[in-house]
Amino acid sequence: MAENNEFIREVDEDYRRDQIARIWKRYNALIISGAILLVAGVGGYNYWRHAERTRAEAASERYDLASRLAKDGKTEEADRDFAAIRTDAPGGYALLARFRLAADAAKRDAAAGAEAYDKLAADTGIGDSLRDLARLRAALLRLDGPDPNAALASLQGLAAPTNAYRHTAREMLGLAALKRGDIEGAGRWFDQISADAETPQGLRQRVDVYAALVAGGPVIVTEAKPENAAPPPITR
Repeated sequence: MAENNEFIREVDEDYRRDQIARIWKRYNALIISGAILLVAGVGGYNYWRHAERTRAEAASERYDLASRLAKDGKTEEADRDFAAIRTDAPGGYALLARFRLAADAAKRDAAAGAEAYDKLAADTGIGDSLRDLARLRAALLRLDGPDPNAALASLQGLAAPTNAYRHTAREMLGLAALKRGDIEGAGRWFDQISADAETPQGLRQRVDVYAALVAGGPVIVTEAKPENAAPPPITR
């Protein structure tokens, strides 16, 4: 029985060898070509990864240099370098440079900064979270401007329960309502902040102060009446 099993194994091995030989004879050109393509593909991928890593490292150094120029007050040189990074650096650093240019523009001119953030908010090629961040920055720049209505509408959109920036949007909306004397409206925004389980602790502490202001109601300033004024000095 053991000899029969050994014989069967030998026959199977011979059969497999014959099959492999026939396959190799028939398809050896394709097998060799496939192997060459595989090696070339792996090599090309590794080269691409190396090139991308090199570009990212170079962009990082350029971004750090531009940041140091801005810190040293060399605004024109910094803007020039950030603009170059925005144009030819890998995606992540190019996007960082765009946000940095918008922030620097806002320091000089709030309206220009808001317009730069508007362009970022309208760019469908970046993530929704970053577009919302740009929308928030633009709204904050316009909030104290001559026409804050557009900013308030934008903040209301960002105050939605699932938005990542809802906490800041609600706080700004509440403070804006307080500023214009809308105590009831301010209270509604502050209540939303208090009821949100994900509200940051620092904001929750500030809301306690805001709530006290809301509870105190509007501040009424009255002019002193003439009879309450101090009598004029007696002269002789």
